[in-house]
Formats: sequence, C-alpha cells, structure tokens
Amino acid sequence: MDAMSDPAAARRGYLRGQLDEAIVSSTWLEHLQLWYADAAADPAVVEANAMQVATVDAAGHPSVRTVLLKGFDDRGVVFYTNYESAKARDLEANPYAAAVLVWLSQERQVRLSGPVTRLERAETEAYFDSRPRGSQLSAWASPQSTVVPSRAVLEDAAQAVEQRFAGSDVPAPPNWGGYRVTPEVVEFWQGRADRLHDRIRYRLDGDSWVIERLAP
Repeated sequence: MDAMSDPAAARRGYLRGQLDEAIVSSTWLEHLQLWYADAAADPAVVEANAMQVATVDAAGHPSVRTVLLKGFDDRGVVFYTNYESAKARDLEANPYAAAVLVWLSQERQVRLSGPVTRLERAETEAYFDSRPRGSQLSAWASPQSTVVPSRAVLEDAAQAVEQRFAGSDVPAPPNWGGYRVTPEVVEFWQGRADRLHDRIRYRLDGDSWVIERLAP
C-alpha cells in the first residue's frame, strides 16, 4: 500500500486559525452563528449544514448518519426525518442524541449532545411548505429505512404520489417531522499545529453555562 492509499500515512498540518477563551463568544449560540456563517461563505465547504447525528437503539447499539441541519437557536439544533425511520425509532427508545458539524476547509468542528424532542406540528408544516415540490413528494413516497425490492418500486411510488397531489399543494405527511436536540454540552474544535488543537467546551451546569478548555 502506497502513501496515497494508506490512511496511517496521511499527514497534513492545521494552520488556519486558533481558538482561545479570551476570544470565544459569551454563549455557544453566538459562537455557532459565527462559525456557521464562516462555513456557509466558504466556497470550499460543500454543504455547511451537513450534520452527523448519533443515536442509540433500545438494545444499546449506536448508529450515526448524516442529516441536514435546518435551523438553530437558543433552544437547540433542528433536523427533519420520517418518524418511522431507524433514527426515529432510536429516539423513541432513547430520546438523547449527539451531533457533529465538520468544516474541513476551516479546520473546525462543533460537537454537541443533549435530549431530543419532536417539534410542534406547526413548525414542521411551516418548514415542509418551504421544501421543493419534488422533496415533498419523496417524503410521501419513501418508507424510510425499510427494505424495498428495487429502485423501480420507489419510482413507481413517487409517480403515484405525484398523481395523487396533481394540481394541489403537498401537505406534510403525518409520519414526517422535525426533531430538536437541546444541547447540554457544545464543544468547538479548531485544528492547530502539531496536533495541539484548541478545544473549548460550553457545559450546562444547573442553569448556567461554564466555558472551559479541554486538552486535545
């Protein structure tokens, strides 16, 4: 195996920035807003809102997948899914999740974890109305996370849904909606030279947030 294909031989330095207690925002939300704006403005970042979400099922088995972050405020971060999907079943059994946003060109990542709740239906419907029509139809057509015989079966289902809603608006499916992860811990990671990375953590302690540095 040559160096190009050997992950153990991969090396790069991290020199783009630094993160210090003296310059971080007073709240995790303010700092996430700053970093997200930087990522969204960077043409090297393909999808700034790509977010990995980890859940645990009823048997204690972890699972992780990439979803799209669709909103964040002081209540937490929001994503949407089918309520009958594997991740939704996990969250019904264990309503707690961890999430990661990684912006490689920025040499940054944000980790957070906390309890998860469903969004109010009105919030789900407002977001669903903003989606492209094709995405709306797919939400109806796809029995997410279930085994299907072929791609053709999905395409036939999509065609049937398109005919069903021809000439009318597409409502949000009753088994589809949003989740909010309300963080108890938020960690900002900035790559630094020689693997002495900066890690600043916001940790909820009672009703107050504590800002602290972690060793890399």
